[in-house]
Amino acid sequence: MSRIESRPTDGLSYNTTEPKYWERAGLAKEIDRVFDICHGCRLCFNMCPSFPALFEAVDRNDGDVLKLTPAEKDRVVELCYGCKLCEVRCPYTPRDGHEFQLDFPRLMARVRAVKAKESGVPLRERLLGNPDMLGRLGAAAPALANLGSRIRLQRVAMEMTLGIHRDKKLPEFAAETFEKWVARTGLPKAPENPAAKVILFPTCFVNFYNTSPGRAAVSVLAKNRCAIACPKQNCCGMPALDSGNVEFAREQARANVASMLPMVREGYKVAVLNPTCSLTMRLEYPSLLAGDEVREFSGAIVDVHEMLWKLKSDGAFNRDFRSTPGRVAYHVPCHLKAQQIGFRSRDLMRLIPGAEIVTVDACSAHDGTWAMKKEFFELSMKCGAKAFDGMRNAEGKVMATDCPLSALQIEQATGTHPLHPIEVLARAYEDGGFPDKVPEAPKQEGQ
Repeated sequence: MSRIESRPTDGLSYNTTEPKYWERAGLAKEIDRVFDICHGCRLCFNMCPSFPALFEAVDRNDGDVLKLTPAEKDRVVELCYGCKLCEVRCPYTPRDGHEFQLDFPRLMARVRAVKAKESGVPLRERLLGNPDMLGRLGAAAPALANLGSRIRLQRVAMEMTLGIHRDKKLPEFAAETFEKWVARTGLPKAPENPAAKVILFPTCFVNFYNTSPGRAAVSVLAKNRCAIACPKQNCCGMPALDSGNVEFAREQARANVASMLPMVREGYKVAVLNPTCSLTMRLEYPSLLAGDEVREFSGAIVDVHEMLWKLKSDGAFNRDFRSTPGRVAYHVPCHLKAQQIGFRSRDLMRLIPGAEIVTVDACSAHDGTWAMKKEFFELSMKCGAKAFDGMRNAEGKVMATDCPLSALQIEQATGTHPLHPIEVLARAYEDGGFPDKVPEAPKQEGQ
């Protein structure tokens, strides 16, 4: 058995702007190197299905990665759904400054990108990779689009033609998009000397499907004396990256930077509702676009709760809560963990008097569009079972998660739709937002 060197080969690249990123020979060397390290380490044995598939394949081949067939390697790539939890757990990453420079999810993304460039992007991947287009089509006649997603015959036809599993719960289109709601109602007037200047990035999911978190975010930001703006935006680009369509993801990234960077230079932060989108704009944009502008933009990206927690640290967070959710089952999204910024949505909900937050730390296995596909839907439900059981067993009055797709997956499994944490905060600010009033503070002696 030939020895594979663990240090990076001359084919190492995780940046799409580098010519060698696209070289098949260099990619092949990196696949062998990384697979060999992972097989020897096995720290991620209980994470996504990629690792059991990798370990079993190498074991079948007498522990020799170089004997793996193309089909065995392809299977490992197919089963990676980009949760990025292995990068969080891995001790050999660029983030840790380790000499191995191992980033498994970015390597899998590179394989998909090179394959897409060589063979083209299939129809299903092009459609799922462009949620803005799908959203605009559905928003033109939302009632009709929603009806179509419930008709069994239609779903069977969708499975046969597009490969979307017939039993997968799909999001329903909103009667009014968030963008139209903002245009109709307007944003709150900026206060004098605002506590923060915020570009709200609601995400394409909030815009076209569930607008409630977007409206709740406007309310919460206004309660906390923020100046709020919503300039022109489009999808962050992660769905396109998932399908290997790097050029389209690059277009989307370039458009977002061009639209929002002028306001960033005026002191605005880009507060994002979906952890997948904040991760993409914060960590992936610098590998999609070259130059100082993208780094300047990415440096202004914050999770909306991360920004609110900064206000709390500065003594400027509004604690005038009127009602309480009580016990909350809170699911931690993988892409929030991958940013390593703490669980600020959980911490903010803990500030509500009478709230008890039970944290469920397990992947829901929706992961972009992976769970929608006919070949992976049933596996996704098995992979997400720990999260589903955790949410049920928490016995909360309310379920919550920052990720709208995790919410969809949890609802499919449990029958309960989780709120976004920003919705929990918005309701808690209101009399009657939740059935229970906040408990009165105990009186001090002598009062």
